[in-house]
Amino acid sequence: MEEQYFYHVISDVPKCVGEHLILDEDHPNGVFKRIQEQKEMIEDIARNPEKYKDEELSYPVQVAIRELALEKVRKEKYPQYPSRMASLYVSKSFSEAEQWGDYFAKLGRPTYGIARIRVNGNVYEGDAYKCFDGVIDEDENLKMAEIYWENGENEDGRERIVEILADGDIEFVEIVKEINANI
Repeated sequence: MEEQYFYHVISDVPKCVGEHLILDEDHPNGVFKRIQEQKEMIEDIARNPEKYKDEELSYPVQVAIRELALEKVRKEKYPQYPSRMASLYVSKSFSEAEQWGDYFAKLGRPTYGIARIRVNGNVYEGDAYKCFDGVIDEDENLKMAEIYWENGENEDGRERIVEILADGDIEFVEIVKEINANI
């Protein structure tokens, strides 16, 4: 694990310079917590898929199904990559982080600012374009999860939407920009 520097949009929970965040198997992130909120519904879908075949799933349930499929494929085939449920989403450049910060603020998400961070952990550079809405069909979810982790070119030629996951010991080195939207 090599020490690296990135930018992170501080959302949901404010952070301070010098603060450390540990993300690993024993210290999950907010994605993990949101999935746990949908656990009962997801278990029912797994037991009774026919019950839901004509029903439109809520967005939080679709996301939870996607993330569980992504985690299953990661653990089986790509364990060297950070888990999406125990990592921080970061950007290589300040301008990329600004774009994400603007996007989060427009969504109505509490967005505090942009920090420069030091990462002592694992990093994975993926393509957010390859994220998908989870469906009832588990095989389809696993197929889409494999495409995400394979990280190849987009079949339709679309440009990548860079999504960097970082885990380990993350230190907030500098608050580069205050946003303070929706707080």
